[in-house]
Amino acid sequence: MNQSAEPRLSSLSHGGGCGCKIAPGLLSQILKGTSALPIPPELMVGMETSDDAAVYRLNDQQALIATTDFFMPIVDDPHDFGRIAATNAISDVYAMGGRPILALAIVGMPINVLSPATIGRILEGGASVCRDAGIPIAGGHSIDSVEPIYGLVALGIAHPDRIKRNADARPGDVLVLGKPLGVGVLSAALKKGALDAAGYEQMMATTTKLNTPGPDLAALAGVHALTDVTGFGLAGHTLELARGARCDVQIEWSAVPLLKGVRALATQGFVTGASGRNWSGYGAEVALPPTFAAEDQALLSDPQTSGGLLVACLPAAVEEVLDVFRRHGFEHAAKIGSVAADRARPTLTVG
Repeated sequence: MNQSAEPRLSSLSHGGGCGCKIAPGLLSQILKGTSALPIPPELMVGMETSDDAAVYRLNDQQALIATTDFFMPIVDDPHDFGRIAATNAISDVYAMGGRPILALAIVGMPINVLSPATIGRILEGGASVCRDAGIPIAGGHSIDSVEPIYGLVALGIAHPDRIKRNADARPGDVLVLGKPLGVGVLSAALKKGALDAAGYEQMMATTTKLNTPGPDLAALAGVHALTDVTGFGLAGHTLELARGARCDVQIEWSAVPLLKGVRALATQGFVTGASGRNWSGYGAEVALPPTFAAEDQALLSDPQTSGGLLVACLPAAVEEVLDVFRRHGFEHAAKIGSVAADRARPTLTVG
């Protein structure tokens, strides 16, 4: 097959990256009843709080972290697509406070449309990220599918006492975000041919940056909860944290780091459909200021592919948390909010 005659990867998918996620409202309907499944006592983390990964206690010193993540192309370069998808999948291990140990590849490709060389480049991109993370791709599964799909099953290990759930934030905690927002906006601009080279470089830099601070953050006594911000946007994943902790949460919007130029792009209408679906699913639980701009609302619910870690920690631990992020090269990490009072039906307030 002539690679030059192949269509753009992003043209083969109805949605790209974590914007492919099923909308939160619909997902909750689909998952009704699954909580009735038997739960062994060794299962430390399951489906109960929509956490980043499952965690199974092996013994007093080791817990196994297991997760999977895959999606359709968010970019057209096959190697870059593989890199983004692999980084995103491994992030869930880091978000539980664990160290990745191996991965399995998930591959679904339209083999009558894409050449073996193109598909190989996608897999090479994923393998390059696994090498950076220090883990092997030890196997996987492939199918012939209508749309290109790539991702990983990622396995990790951690001490059971250092597992950090998304549900363990406490009143008075401070929230720290590790990466700036705006990946969905950049991807929308890219798909419409409106993203320049600098914008693409910025998009690749953030989506392929492994969330390696996770284990070091989990080792801090003042850190109570960890998650990563992905397809449901900052608002969606903060609400998951709030519901799990049964606490109201506040975000100071002016403190939230944004990727360069994304607010202007959002103002011009470069917003993903997933942003609107996210807001439809949880917007009723978010209190916004009366003058909150439409583009800021879009960024609040913007789906983040391979987004940053969100940390809930004691106020006294904030500088330690920020220092961990900086040591791992996350210069945009910032304090963005706080956990407020206990609440049976938590809300997210944006100020």
